[in-house]
Amino acid sequence: MRGVLEDFYRDGKPPWDSGVTPPELVALVEGPGALMPGQVLELGCGTGTNAVYLARHGWRVAAVDLVDRAVRQAREKADAAGADVTVLCGDATRLDEVGVPGPYDLFFDLSCYCGIPPHRRDAYAAGLTKRAAPGARLLMFGYGPGAFDDSWSGVTADELRARFAGWQLADVTPGTNPVPTFWFTLHRAAAA
Repeated sequence: MRGVLEDFYRDGKPPWDSGVTPPELVALVEGPGALMPGQVLELGCGTGTNAVYLARHGWRVAAVDLVDRAVRQAREKADAAGADVTVLCGDATRLDEVGVPGPYDLFFDLSCYCGIPPHRRDAYAAGLTKRAAPGARLLMFGYGPGAFDDSWSGVTADELRARFAGWQLADVTPGTNPVPTFWFTLHRAAAA
């Protein structure tokens, strides 16, 4: 999987890197009932567009991506913007090895989880749960099953309910893409 992702960055602009912060994240940060800034971990940060956005809105940002080239570009983007963002190269299913201890008030995932092989997804969920502050939120964008030509990518609400013990799936909103996509909002229990 890493090789495929690296190819996208090497060949130019990856199709998922629009350079525009999604309105769903903007609503969470700036909209009615916006979250108070705290600590955020972005998983699969790409070139850092959303990490920089969050830092500019008062969040203390750590961001992780598997691809070295993406991490370098994210660091350059943050430096150019004067944004205080810690960008680390690492695997979202092995957060203990990355150096992101938390606790985090917010996790943001723009199509990272849905591309993780199913046998590694429990490790992703456990890593977030271990680092979640009481009442933390996870805002996740994911492709639905069948969006790609493989048998395993994609994510469903039922899967998130099953894998994220101690979290509540608070919202599922269909995306506007030509293939099935969804925005999922999960809340961590306020007290363990």
